[in-house]
Amino acid sequence: MTLTDLIGTLAAVLTTISFLPQALHTFRTKDVRGISLGMYSVFTVGVAMWLVYGLLLNAWPVVIANCVTLALASAILAMKLRYK
Repeated sequence: MTLTDLIGTLAAVLTTISFLPQALHTFRTKDVRGISLGMYSVFTVGVAMWLVYGLLLNAWPVVIANCVTLALASAILAMKLRYK
């Protein structure tokens, strides 16, 4: 693995798992007051578009990272809608 690949992989992993603490906190507490519906709505659509872009390019690192990010962002968005 080249240094460039390592940096890209670490960036993808870190930015993807950054949503995990929020998802777990929201699931446990059901507290969604601090979550912006507008931000998560726009962000989730953006991640879905990145996923499509990755699929069109056959860029599997982009696809995998955005699949996980989409799942986490969608879960947070769903909890925002359910628990508000």
